[in-house]
Amino acid sequence: MFMGEFHHNIDDKARLVMPSKFREELGDSFVITRGLEGCLFVYSKDEWQTLVDKLKRLPFTKKDARAFLRFFLSGAQECSFDKQGRIAVPSPLVNYANLKKECVVIGVNDRLEIWSEDAFNSYFNENEDNISDLAEDLFDGMEV
Repeated sequence: MFMGEFHHNIDDKARLVMPSKFREELGDSFVITRGLEGCLFVYSKDEWQTLVDKLKRLPFTKKDARAFLRFFLSGAQECSFDKQGRIAVPSPLVNYANLKKECVVIGVNDRLEIWSEDAFNSYFNENEDNISDLAEDLFDGMEV
């Protein structure tokens, strides 16, 4: 399970250091793709395969399913770490997530998310007051 928040800079060659804790969990190669809310999603190969298996069940006859598959899968790239523990983020993904210098890498259960620090701070500040309501709605009727 991925969890935690780490702040790192992306360099001029679009290389980003991944925390060693996350490198161990991701393995030698992994998949990075467009995420939601303007961030990037990073999956281990096993988690990626689990997700792809679910995506295969979406009905291709539905316009929304086709649109999501195009968005999500067309940006997907298999990556690996260099000797310094960095990943080279492909330029279309750098542009999508508006990664400039300061980045935030967070663990979100089955995946990592890479955010520009500005976007992460904005997202966090906009949603901070709603977390109690979200938790109540999501866990209503469930034992926690």
